[in-house]
Amino acid sequence: MARLTPVAVWALVRELREATGDRDAIVVAGASTLAEALRRELGRGARPGAVREGSLAGAAGLVYVVASAVTEDDETLLEAHRRGVPIVAVVTDPGFDARIPHVLATDIVRVPAGSGFPVDEIARVLARKLGEAGTTVAARVPAVRRPVCEELIASFSRTNALLGAAVFVRGADLPVLTLNQLRMTLRIGLAHGVEIERERLPEIVAVIGSALGLRKLARRVLPRAPISALALKAAIAYGGTRAIGEAAMRYFEAVATDRPPATRQELRSSA
Repeated sequence: MARLTPVAVWALVRELREATGDRDAIVVAGASTLAEALRRELGRGARPGAVREGSLAGAAGLVYVVASAVTEDDETLLEAHRRGVPIVAVVTDPGFDARIPHVLATDIVRVPAGSGFPVDEIARVLARKLGEAGTTVAARVPAVRRPVCEELIASFSRTNALLGAAVFVRGADLPVLTLNQLRMTLRIGLAHGVEIERERLPEIVAVIGSALGLRKLARRVLPRAPISALALKAAIAYGGTRAIGEAAMRYFEAVATDRPPATRQELRSSA
């Protein structure tokens, strides 16, 4: 049966590096003056070209600023979703209530009258749209880094809660939950522009130890009643994964202090 070892951890590190996508930029378009202002705010501390205007080539996401009625040119650009580019619309006119083509209501951020851009809210909505694909963007754009990591933690925690019952079946020792926790931890590191080198493997293996400890605890305390057992399994898997993710985020935030956001080539560098 598969076991998690430093060799297996390193294989996963290399897999994630090789899977790093070519889409690592955020395109901000729409109302020209307002879009330019939002590009500056989202692009604070970002790598050159990571938050830009222009072509959607290499774009991980599109943030579109709407200040008035949507034109035919707007609609053409908003068809980005057909190219697999998620869209977040930012509406600056409080009185605007028309439908925005190709954009779900949940992906619209409204700017309150007389206020600046709600950059944190825009980043959260964008992170939710990007999912795991936001890892590379977060490494280059500090404004979306924490929202992307929080989305990763929430997503992996939910997944492990669903998988918890299957993994904790008596006699089963499949490291599914631990692999997910490890993948989450590595993605959080990459999102902070931190390369996972062989020297860091002991720290990553410590994450595995925490996960295995939670699994052993669960096996001791699980009640025999099937319904309550399932609820407890899910709760332990969810809570344990979230705790590991939040600890990883704090750790990599500290490690990444004074480091510039990584380039795509730096993320892909191999040992």
